[in-house]
Amino acid sequence: MKIAYLIGIKYYFETINLKRKIRPVNRLDKDTSGIVIFAKNEYIQECLIRQMKSGEFKKEYMAFLEGVIEEKVGTINAAISRKKGSIIEREISKNGDVAISHFKVLKIYENYTKVKFILETGRTHQLRVHSKYIGNPILGDTLYGHFSSKINRQALHSSKVKFIHPITKQEIIIKAELPKDMKNLNK
Repeated sequence: MKIAYLIGIKYYFETINLKRKIRPVNRLDKDTSGIVIFAKNEYIQECLIRQMKSGEFKKEYMAFLEGVIEEKVGTINAAISRKKGSIIEREISKNGDVAISHFKVLKIYENYTKVKFILETGRTHQLRVHSKYIGNPILGDTLYGHFSSKINRQALHSSKVKFIHPITKQEIIIKAELPKDMKNLNK
């Protein structure tokens, strides 16, 4: 969890005089930008985690992948497990946990492709591992792909989250614009 988020949430709680534990519902990999959801209490946190497990909590990402993807729409269904001998890296493995990512090509550039991903499951490093698996690692992802002179991190952004509010039962949709470094790739 990025320490800046925690400091920001702690500061917000202090300014409204809320004496509560910080309760993250989802997380982002280091150097992935976008939406992180926090709950104000354990009940809401548990409700949202249950929605994640049941598939009601929807997550959408934008990414720029190396190379040109010919298939305009598709699904990557490849199980993921921890790579033997590593505490961080993951890999495709028939003995891994089910991992399903849906994608849609939004724009093709000369040597990279802008893609929208919708997660059906939420495994650690899922989009990064799946992108590598199809032969198009995320631009700038030095763990699963290559360094890029175009961006200083993996070009992966959590752009939209949708869930049902546990109390009001209303659908909540939260969107986050692409950050500047990824907007610069969009030209």
